[in-house]
This record gives sequence, structure tokens and C-alpha cells, in this order.
Amino acid sequence: MRLSPLLLYLLLLLPLLRASELHTITDVRLVPTDWADGDSFRVRFPDGNEHTLRLYGADCFEWHLTDDYDVRRLRTQRRYFGISSFGTSPSESIHLAKSIGEAAALQTRAWLSQPFTVHTTFADGRGSPHYKRIYAFVTTSDGQDLATLLVENGLARAYGVVRSTPTGESHENYREQLKDAELIAARKSKGAWAYTDWDRLPQERQQQRQEEEENKIALGTQIATQSVNPNTASRDELMRIPNIGEVTALAIVEGRPYTSLNDLNRVHGIGPKTIAKISPWLNWE
Repeated sequence: MRLSPLLLYLLLLLPLLRASELHTITDVRLVPTDWADGDSFRVRFPDGNEHTLRLYGADCFEWHLTDDYDVRRLRTQRRYFGISSFGTSPSESIHLAKSIGEAAALQTRAWLSQPFTVHTTFADGRGSPHYKRIYAFVTTSDGQDLATLLVENGLARAYGVVRSTPTGESHENYREQLKDAELIAARKSKGAWAYTDWDRLPQERQQQRQEEEENKIALGTQIATQSVNPNTASRDELMRIPNIGEVTALAIVEGRPYTSLNDLNRVHGIGPKTIAKISPWLNWE
């Protein structure tokens, strides 16, 4: 029997649609590790399988600095909270940021001391291609969203990949709710916001924007050595493509899955001209 083009397309699309559905796993346990952050940690599902989770929507300070990327990311986070000028030397600001990152990890461990619930599509949440994480929402034993708890206590910024929530809220609404929680935390001087230099904050964020623009120019002069699949590539792998910075890479991850090159038109910041430029470095295998 010969399938019609429409039916064939739907059959090819079905696995991707199923993969994008949230799966809810209850009675999940935290697996304590030395490397865990507040937004990234190891868990054990009831079937005995272990996974590393990466929270949707929240970004905690890096406090395990293993390479230049971690150092740059910590600088970005310090600028975001306006604490780069804290103390009398950069080392004091770095120490403060790392200590808040450690506090976030410890608080997450406390919030997850009782069995909790994970909602995930098992989408790849790797920042680096060297280790695997899956994006997830986490609901604590008393029914609270972990990312929201971190943000509203000033232990994380409202930043990163989001999607529609387990309760059916759109990704736009969830992002705005996290932004509102961040605003309240700042107003109450919670966590990192207690150390913010409000007079210097605009300057620090402007420095970060300028640096990101320079990075885009630098990346645009590089030649990628191999193509990547936009449905599976890590953030770092996407950022190696000319004209793709971190914000666009995160937006690509957030918009998954894609069934064709044209689907990338729905990604914020990407249009026909950008698609034409990046298409040589994309594959669908």
C-alpha cells in the first residue's frame, strides 16, 4: 500500500510530538553528589535509573569552575546581579558569587530531602557535549515549583530554557511568572540581591551586552567543522555555528522539536536570512 504524502509526514512527525510531551514521575529521590548545583543535580527514579536534571527557567551561580566557559558564565551571572564590583577586588566578588552558588545547592538539597515529582520530556539539557542532562520541572514534596523557589529567594536568576508547564501554562506565562518572582526577590534584597550595587547595575549589564555582541562577531568569523542536528545538539555545539550566540542557542533548544529547516522560523531571533546562513551546518540525522 502506498502512503499519501500527508500521512507519511504525520507518521514521521508523531515520534517527535510524543517526545515533546511531559512525563510525570513521582517518588523521585535526590542522589547527593559533590558537583551538584542548585539547578542541576542527580536523581533516582523509582525504577532505579539515575538521571541528571537541569531545571527549566532558573540559572544558579556557577561554583564549580572547571574551565574557561564556567569562568565566563560566572562573570555573566555576577554582572546580571550587579555584584561584580563587590568588595575591594574581583576575587571578593567571585568568592561571594560562588558562596551563593553553594548556598543554592545546599538549599536545593534541603528542599528535595523528601521524595519529589519530576516532569520531563527527556529533552537533552546539555550545556556541554561532554555530559548529559535532561530538562525538567521539579515539584517538591509540599507542591512547590523548585525553579520558582530558587528565583524568589535570590538564589537564581530567571533565565534559560522554558516550556509549557505541567499545569498547562504557556512557556511565555511561566517565564513572566519567574521574572515577577525575581523582581520581588530584588525588592526584598533576597539572596544575591542583598549585595547588588544598583548604581552600577546598568553599566555591568551593558558591558555584558557589548561582550556578547563582540562574541557574535568573533563566532561569525569561525568555520564550523561539522554539521549538527538542531533537535539533539547541545548549547555549546549550536554556539559553534556562525551567527549563533548563547541566547539564540537556548531559543533553539527551547523550540524543539523541528521537522524541517523552515521550522526554525518560529525561533525568536531567527529569520530567513539567518536560516540561509546556518543551513550548511545543520543536519536531520
